[in-house]
Amino acid sequence: MTLQQRTESRNNRLTHKTMMINAYHSSIKIIGLIIFLSIAIFLSGCASISKGVTQALLEKAESEDTRICQVQGKPFAGIEPRLGKKEGETKVLMVHGVGYHIPGYSTEFLEKLGKALNLNSRSGDSKNIALAAPLFPDQSLGNLRITHLLNEDASKKLTFYELTWSEISRPEKALLAFDNSGEHEFRRARINSVLKTFINDTTPDPIIYLGKSRQLILAAFGQSFCWMATQYWQDLPKEGKHVCQGLGDEHIDKLSHDDYVVISHSLGSRITIDGFQRIADMLENPEKYFSLLPEDRQKLKTAASTKAMEVLRNKHVPVFMLSNQLPVLQLGRELPEVIGQEAAYCEPEGAHYSQRMLSETSIIAFSDPNDLLSYGISRDFSEKYLDSRLCASITNVTINVAKIINAFNVQGLANPLEAHVGYTNDERVIALIANGIGNPNTSPLIKERCEFTKIAE
Repeated sequence: MTLQQRTESRNNRLTHKTMMINAYHSSIKIIGLIIFLSIAIFLSGCASISKGVTQALLEKAESEDTRICQVQGKPFAGIEPRLGKKEGETKVLMVHGVGYHIPGYSTEFLEKLGKALNLNSRSGDSKNIALAAPLFPDQSLGNLRITHLLNEDASKKLTFYELTWSEISRPEKALLAFDNSGEHEFRRARINSVLKTFINDTTPDPIIYLGKSRQLILAAFGQSFCWMATQYWQDLPKEGKHVCQGLGDEHIDKLSHDDYVVISHSLGSRITIDGFQRIADMLENPEKYFSLLPEDRQKLKTAASTKAMEVLRNKHVPVFMLSNQLPVLQLGRELPEVIGQEAAYCEPEGAHYSQRMLSETSIIAFSDPNDLLSYGISRDFSEKYLDSRLCASITNVTINVAKIINAFNVQGLANPLEAHVGYTNDERVIALIANGIGNPNTSPLIKERCEFTKIAE
């Protein structure tokens, strides 16, 4: 073998060895990444496991918090400016998303929101109404949990309505119970078992919502809004199964002076908009719904009086959508009956101005870019896919609620589950809901940590 051949042979061996080393390190890095993601997901599903040493790995974030918070759209006021009204009260409705929830699921969020609003007192224990509706007399529609918050001198009040609709989808999810049973669970790797249980609990809900249970869930939303609009804390039943019969002339004073706010998460964003669209259709076409009632119940008041409808049409309702899913949950759906007519319904000189449902529905859509189940809303979404009678406006909040983690020399990782469920624990999200942005009452935290770009209509 010549010197040149020996040299080429040695170089080939070195090149091969280098490639093997690089492949080895790449494999180690990928394996480490897989382990990291598995641990991250596992810990997200198992709250009982302490962080300990693992926390040092998973929370290896930058010392300075550089998570983004960018708001684009119209300024909004938040809840706080509404609390000091001399007449009327402020009422907030919470609508959960996928997964099984039990009454009280929003307690931690409510405590943080109350603290941000300086509401440090409560009026006794929460009340719980087992929801029912005239259209579905034999169906259980879930639970409405009501909590009344006040400040020290009771000059500011907030009534918080927490809707739990999981009871509606739970019977259909029983179809998957066998998959979670002991006959299968022990055959899975531990982390995979946690993941499969999580998937079986969450992924069926959007599918179930597209089926027959959708009308039940929307009826639960409608009943919740009805209770919120027609009663004050002291007038609400403490417990038991009850039906709210509609908006009558006797409720006009409350409708005129009260402020309504809706906060949703995940699938709750779709439920909220569909719920409002259903109410709008029910108010405009009551005969369509009266005809569905049993004969012995067709005289029940289920919609609203003419005067109550006139007052409702002057209301401005902000909707804070956490982990907004409106775009993805619009796929494959029929369009609302009234679209692309915002000028006709929402402008005072419009031909159908007197037929709008609300004067404005302000949608503030929160989305973490690392939340795999959340989406921003394009500027033309409202005109193309939302009922024109809602007179909707869109503000997008792009915010990292999950920390960006560096691990195994791979930069720019974030736990997607934390990004999906972490909104209600993020102090910036709570501050935006409490005090808004682009107004004199904006929290110092938001002024420091969030960017605001005002977009004209």
